[in-house]
Amino acid sequence: MSHPRHTHDHHHDINGSARGSLKAALFITATFLVAEFIGALYTHSLALLADSGHMLTDVAALGLSFFAIRVATRRATPRKTYGFYRVEILVALLNGVFLILIALYIFYEAYSRFLNPAEVRANWMLLVAVVGLLANLVSAWLLFGKHHGSLNVRGAFFHVLSDAIGSVGAIIASLAIMFGGYQMADPIVSIIVGILILSSSWILIRDAVDILLESTPAHINIVSLREQLGRVDGVESVHDLHVWTLTSGVLAMSCHVVADDGSKRTDLLNGVNRIAREMFRIDHTTIQIEEASVPQEVFASCNCHFGAWDSP
Repeated sequence: MSHPRHTHDHHHDINGSARGSLKAALFITATFLVAEFIGALYTHSLALLADSGHMLTDVAALGLSFFAIRVATRRATPRKTYGFYRVEILVALLNGVFLILIALYIFYEAYSRFLNPAEVRANWMLLVAVVGLLANLVSAWLLFGKHHGSLNVRGAFFHVLSDAIGSVGAIIASLAIMFGGYQMADPIVSIIVGILILSSSWILIRDAVDILLESTPAHINIVSLREQLGRVDGVESVHDLHVWTLTSGVLAMSCHVVADDGSKRTDLLNGVNRIAREMFRIDHTTIQIEEASVPQEVFASCNCHFGAWDSP
């Protein structure tokens, strides 16, 4: 059998660690947002303005991610028997959409700057960009490592990381203007940053959509899983096998197992669950047992859940 409390508590521990990092990153980002926006207006820099606009959505994204983690730790209810895990995935998808909108805005502003170049105060632009880069690097450092365990935190991490890339672009553009008088460096660098943002947003949206469509996780070989389950003592065959992701790091599986005549149901269930848990890291399993001599007739079933819901 799987151990539902262990799965829930492990996910809760990961979220608890990520929540503290998100809170610190949110404070740093919100504090610098005001300074960079003022600096963008003073220097007339599109690169800084685009970066500050991106930082505004960073604040929103980090806030949403923080909210999502708090909601995801709530227990299941009779109406939401899987709990609120998918809130994290919805927020991750929303973050990806935000990133695309930011990139499109940057492209639009860059096009306008090509038509009507603006005089940029490169020295102040450089100062603001350097401070912004330091703030983004600190936030990225706080979230680094946490983003592997949560798609939602990964979305926040991508936001901060692309902001750091934007700051690097602003630094390069300011140096090009200061030492070469190349005003076009500002919109050119902005376009490059926009392309990088689109790339990260595509990865985030793709992963979120895969989870929402209940696709088989990329690291799960469904053929190998079926073969391993078929090797369990007492199992004659396996069909209607499905594996999907509830939220980042939490996998679920359901299948029908045809049992040999005379096999012990408890031993068979324990064997199937052990293979799923130990070899494929699947903690939530629903297994339906069928008698080999009477196809499709159900003699026993096991529904191994994450945790009991709260009383209404």
